[in-house]
Amino acid sequence: MLNIVIFGAPGSGKGTQSDKIIAEYGVEHISTGDVLRAEIKGETELSKIAASYINDGKLVPDSLIIDILASTLDAKGKDIKGVIFDGFPRTIAQAEALNVMLKERGQEVSTVIGLELDDEELIKRIIARGKTSGRADDNEETAKKRLNTYYSQTLPLRDFYINEGKYAKIQGMGSIDDIYADIKKAIDAVK
Repeated sequence: MLNIVIFGAPGSGKGTQSDKIIAEYGVEHISTGDVLRAEIKGETELSKIAASYINDGKLVPDSLIIDILASTLDAKGKDIKGVIFDGFPRTIAQAEALNVMLKERGQEVSTVIGLELDDEELIKRIIARGKTSGRADDNEETAKKRLNTYYSQTLPLRDFYINEGKYAKIQGMGSIDDIYADIKKAIDAVK
């Protein structure tokens, strides 16, 4: 099974490249944000617990997110080709929990696609996206805050996955197709 983590700062092109990976490799897409929103609409015990955290303005604990992701993955069945994890993990503790959850299913993270580019380009992309997306958080001030959070909380994952031999550094500058060609090489190397 091909299990891919797509990793990068806000505005790095994770969504765009995820769509291309899904189309080419036939893997399922698991976006933590989408899964949480769908779970909260449901009437399961997990959804009630998750909703209670969100309604109190708190972060959903890692253990609960892992339980929800495990449930989502299991619901996709055993005949899927793999999964691309988008927006998860965001911390080393989440990465370790993901490894455990996958190992319990006889699987592992195949590769981590790390989209890397400079802050100036990231901010430029976020602002441009804001002009077309209508997302209120796609502005320069919020973009800088989101990048600071990324660098302090999420970037340490890069070293974690480098140490595991899973990290594929992808230069995120250039055309969408050129960037994807590099991603394809990294994925094909672990297939």
